[in-house]
Amino acid sequence: MKVATYNVNGVNGRLPVLLRWLEEAQPDVVCLQELKAPVERFPLLAIEQAGYGAIWQGQKSWNGVAILARGATPIETRRRLPGDELDLHSRYLEAAVDGILIACLYLPNGNPAPGPKFDYKLEWFERLIAHGQGLLDSDLPVIMAGDYNVMPTDLDVYKPERWLGDALFRPEVREAYRRVVDQGWTDALRSIHPDERIYTFWDYFRNVYGRDAGLRIDHLLLAPAVAKQLASAGVDRHVRGWDKSSDHALTWIVLK
Repeated sequence: MKVATYNVNGVNGRLPVLLRWLEEAQPDVVCLQELKAPVERFPLLAIEQAGYGAIWQGQKSWNGVAILARGATPIETRRRLPGDELDLHSRYLEAAVDGILIACLYLPNGNPAPGPKFDYKLEWFERLIAHGQGLLDSDLPVIMAGDYNVMPTDLDVYKPERWLGDALFRPEVREAYRRVVDQGWTDALRSIHPDERIYTFWDYFRNVYGRDAGLRIDHLLLAPAVAKQLASAGVDRHVRGWDKSSDHALTWIVLK
C-alpha cells in the first residue's frame, strides 16, 4: 500500500501535474493540502477519470484539504480538528481507507513570529497533540499526513542559521512537533533515512530547487500498528522540477 502527501499549492492550477504523477506513481492514497479552491471548484471529475475517489474540504483562495483513494471513496470520519468551534479554516480531514484511518492536515504557517498568526499555529498544535493522543489511545492503524510547516531538526533545513526566527523553525514549534512524535508516532521518512538531508519543499526564488536549498516540512506520522508495516519512504523530488509544479514535492511511504 502506497500512501502519499502533497501540498498541491492550488489544485486546479496544478491539476496536470497531479494527474501526471498519479499515472506515474499509482499511489493508493493521497493527502492533498492547500487546494485554494471552494468546495464546488474541486476537480472531482478529472480525479475520478484517473481512477480515484475523493473527499475534500475546500476554502476560497486559501487552505483546503482532500483525501484521494485509488478505486474507492474514502469513508469520512471527521471534517475538522476538534478543540475550537470558531476555527473555520479548512485544514483537517479524516477518513478510513482500506482499514487504515487517514488524517490529512495542513498546519498553519505562523509567520510573522511572534504575533497572532504564530499564536494560532501553537494553539493548533496543542489541539493536534490532544487529538493525536486520542487516536493513539484507540489502538487503530492511523496515519497523520500533511504539510506540518515545521522543520524538526537542523538536518531538515538548508542553512538552519538563516531560519532561527522563522515560524517554521522556532524552538516552540520544533518542541511542539517533538511532543507529537513522543506520544508514540513514527516519523516515517526520518525512520527510513535517519541521517540524510532530504527535503520536500523548495521555494520558487533564487534557484532554490536547482541548488537543493530546501526544507523538509511534509511529514507522515505513523501509529504503532502502521509503523511496524513500514517498508520504504521517500520523496519524488523530480516532480518539483516539472513545468508549473507546486513548490512542494510528493512525500510517500510504502506499507507491507
